[in-house]
Amino acid sequence: MFKKVLIANRGEIALRVIRACRELGIATVAVFSEADRESLHVRFADDDVCIGPPPARDSYLKIPQLIAAAEITGADAIHPGYGFLSERAEFAEIVAASNITFIGPTPDQIRQMGDKAQARRLAQEAGVPTVPGTPGPVADVDDALACARELGFPVIIKAAAGGGGKGMRVAQSEEDFGRHFQLARSEALAAFANDAVYLEKYLARPRHVEIQVMGDTHGRVAHLNERDCSVQRRHQKLIEEAPSPALTAETRSAMGAAAVKLAKRIDYVGAGTVEFLLDTDGSFYFMEMNTRIQVEHPVTEMTCGFDLVKEQIRVAAGERMEIPKGGLRLRGHAIECRVNAEDPARNFQPCPGLVTTFHPPGGPGVRVDTHLYAGYTVPPYYDSLIAKVIVHGNDRTEALARMHQALDGFIIEGVTTTIPFLGRVLMHPAFQTGDVDTKFLERESHLMQEPA
Repeated sequence: MFKKVLIANRGEIALRVIRACRELGIATVAVFSEADRESLHVRFADDDVCIGPPPARDSYLKIPQLIAAAEITGADAIHPGYGFLSERAEFAEIVAASNITFIGPTPDQIRQMGDKAQARRLAQEAGVPTVPGTPGPVADVDDALACARELGFPVIIKAAAGGGGKGMRVAQSEEDFGRHFQLARSEALAAFANDAVYLEKYLARPRHVEIQVMGDTHGRVAHLNERDCSVQRRHQKLIEEAPSPALTAETRSAMGAAAVKLAKRIDYVGAGTVEFLLDTDGSFYFMEMNTRIQVEHPVTEMTCGFDLVKEQIRVAAGERMEIPKGGLRLRGHAIECRVNAEDPARNFQPCPGLVTTFHPPGGPGVRVDTHLYAGYTVPPYYDSLIAKVIVHGNDRTEALARMHQALDGFIIEGVTTTIPFLGRVLMHPAFQTGDVDTKFLERESHLMQEPA
């Protein structure tokens, strides 16, 4: 087992990794920008190193500073968390070349799944269903338009190197295809330094359902059931739950088997998520694979009674997975709400600032993952996620009641948050019955505004 793990991240995920390491008896190193000097992950780690000025490009994305911090503190492993460098194959390669263990998949696995067009081809080779689309990137707008006509409108144009909703555009007709094609390419180039795009048939009202997978260095891959992440804005997840209200036992089994097939196709090691679109007729299609721990991993932990972050660390150290051969049985129902320092009424504009009051919810089945405290200043430089509220109940009805109560009792003052908005979503009749899809918030845009 490792002696000291450096966490190449910040905020709540850095604290989450510190807690897992402590349970395993491993010392930790926090890295921080000058804006995060007073952050809790710095306070609770065994060692800490300042790696640069506030902007992420000058600190958390600076690979030489991270490697230097690991070397001077004697860290023998690096956990990337999510975001930042977690899916950067170059980072994993440099970590390994520095004789430090990268807690995650291999650089080649990150690279294969990071190229969305290649990931799609691998899924097809593994027999995993994919949305009808082009086999790879399209050369130019004329070729792309010919493919779009064959697929039938509407179509979605996606960045081959994309993720997080960047470089994605929906063309409803031939007339607006050229404009959306150029916009998608421009966004892809700006976000990923790669303007390659591919096309897929656009599904009108799909659900976003993902399967948590885990692989070890001994050739074993298993899945830990699904999470439903259909409540989104601009392809960014806001509320997640497990199990999905829409899945039958048969579909769950088939989707889990498909995810494992794809992971085995590349001998996957570590925690990963295979994401699917679930159509209204029960058909499901591979969308992408995220080669890291997910923001929403707690709902899987709550329904499986299993610590995914500890398992990540154990697997990276060469140990065999502790997941039973028959998989883990689902226990009750879990829901996660992401709390952001944003104003929904102003198109989710970030709202950094000083937190004057902080009172998290509690009670049976309630978990809060956060780095907030009264007196903490939410910086303007990073993602606006400030807390995750996760609840567990014996069934969905109980979980909904607990989440409603938890949000109602969650007090954050000094910055505007999405807590009231999340409460309105939870109380919407469609969410209450589990009848939502990825376009839900587009149709119910009034939920962004405070009621008169």
